[in-house]
Amino acid sequence: MSETTIEPQTQSFQAEVRQLLDIVIHSLYTDKEIFVRELISNASDSLEKFRLKQLTEKNIYQGELPLEIEITTDEEAGTLTIADHGIGMTREELTENLGTIARSGSKEFLQALKEKGESNASVIGQFGVGFYSAFMAADRVEVYTHSWDESGESLKWESDGQSGYTISEAEDEKRGARIVVHLKGDEKDFAKEATLKSIISKHSRFVSFPLKVNGERVNTVEAIWLKSKKDISEEDYKEFYQYCAHAVDEPRHTLHFSADAPININALLFTPDENHERLGFGQMKPGVALYCRKVLIDPEPQGLLPEWMRFVKGVVDSEDLPLNISRESMQDSALIRKLNTLLTKRFIKYLAKEAKSHPEEHEQFYERFSRFLKEGIATSYEHQEALAELLRFESSMTDEGKKTSFDEYLTRSKADQDSIYYLVGLDRKSMEAGPYLEAFQKRGIEVIFLTENIDDYVMETLREFKGKKLVSADRAEIELDELPEQESKLSEEESKELIEWLTKTLGDKVEGVEMGKRLVSHPVVALTPKDAPTGQMRAMMEAMGQHAPEQKGRLEFNPNHDVVAKLNSLRKDDEETAAKVALQLADNALMAAGMIKDPTSVIAGMNSLLGALMR
Repeated sequence: MSETTIEPQTQSFQAEVRQLLDIVIHSLYTDKEIFVRELISNASDSLEKFRLKQLTEKNIYQGELPLEIEITTDEEAGTLTIADHGIGMTREELTENLGTIARSGSKEFLQALKEKGESNASVIGQFGVGFYSAFMAADRVEVYTHSWDESGESLKWESDGQSGYTISEAEDEKRGARIVVHLKGDEKDFAKEATLKSIISKHSRFVSFPLKVNGERVNTVEAIWLKSKKDISEEDYKEFYQYCAHAVDEPRHTLHFSADAPININALLFTPDENHERLGFGQMKPGVALYCRKVLIDPEPQGLLPEWMRFVKGVVDSEDLPLNISRESMQDSALIRKLNTLLTKRFIKYLAKEAKSHPEEHEQFYERFSRFLKEGIATSYEHQEALAELLRFESSMTDEGKKTSFDEYLTRSKADQDSIYYLVGLDRKSMEAGPYLEAFQKRGIEVIFLTENIDDYVMETLREFKGKKLVSADRAEIELDELPEQESKLSEEESKELIEWLTKTLGDKVEGVEMGKRLVSHPVVALTPKDAPTGQMRAMMEAMGQHAPEQKGRLEFNPNHDVVAKLNSLRKDDEETAAKVALQLADNALMAAGMIKDPTSVIAGMNSLLGALMR
């Protein structure tokens, strides 16, 4: 310390600096508690700089002091004190760091605001003014400091944030900085210990250095996402998952990785054991928090992950985030999209690896979380095929209860098969008993069984997998290989006459009628015309409040079936009754295909037919 006493130096803020202070205090931050986070972050930075200084310098002032942050509160006096034993400041550094708002220059700052509009806070990201956020809650701030250099002075900086600031000598200050915040009358709540602990838990829990409030350490949970995986136990991961997810279960998956592009990030992601949405607890909120150098930026960042990944829990941290000055939002939406893509790809790749290594565990995960994967296929075009590899389902070539995948399906498909066929129905038994499957079974072609209404929409959105078209087995345009001719119960001429009669009798009830070779045990089937939505798709559209166009199916009759042969005979002897039979057969097929909204009309037709048969 200099032996010569230096008179206090009082300096006025320049006009543009006062403008900047007004912006910081009244316009920049959305929540006053942020000032606590900013002062703690500054203290942490100071300690980090000192730790580096120790490696290169010898004349260290009070080198034995612990590297920690101490916060003390005084409710009666209405003060909050934040102290660190970091690098400290010289007189010149006090003027440079606290006497002006930005090293880039206040005039340049104001010019940027003028060009982009004062309401656009994004330009503030290049100016370090976090310290001045203290004036949101304070009517006076004092900074006591001593530089790391033994030859430095003990100094005091003081300001009310309006008229200017004063730098004077202090007595026997320890190395580092001690900031005393004199709170405004209506902001005294920040001097309460409970309030401070709550703010720290929310924003600054993972600061690298010990953080104490009135002597009690409050940051006991480590930022393990920054540690090497070999130094973290399964129990450590479990405890951290339970902390960040507010959960009591164990994580089903743990993905811990770092990346250098598009920016340097460290991520720790978990999937929970249970899907609470399926249990009726409502839609989840985003569960991955965004940090910058272990300081919380946003607990529920929008756009960091796609909506379908809302079940994922954890943290993403980066030192390179281009934040606005309040650290409360991202400036670069293009960068957020790149981060979104990077994180999503890594997560899907991880799930694919787990599915291959632990298929039974993946089926358990799939049973509970498949809705999210399907939602991702429907909404994330660039990730569709990767997500499709994670889908699991039963098929006509798997035992009941045994799941398969698209990749496994392709290993069993015929060499010249250019499509993957599927059916959507209530359950496996109803699809096996229905009329659509038998044509494919006769030809040894596998058909996938899907049992959720959303599946139809997912397949229509996905459209193909690894170059193979996804085709619903109820489509009219499907062309299958010819099978050896079977003896028909109707001659070619009889079939032609019956089709003409059916077309006339059914009229505009259907799109068309034909004799086909698909069916074996069923007399008739209703096929979905080309490019028309399936019955399941129409039901889903209606459930979503969308208009579903009226659907007319294309009927295919089985010329080898007794019912069809007898119908042909009946039309010659009793055309009126035959017409009722034909209408009932059509209604049955259309209803089975989901093309009839009101079943009462089918019941009325059945009653009319029974009446005709019993007269």
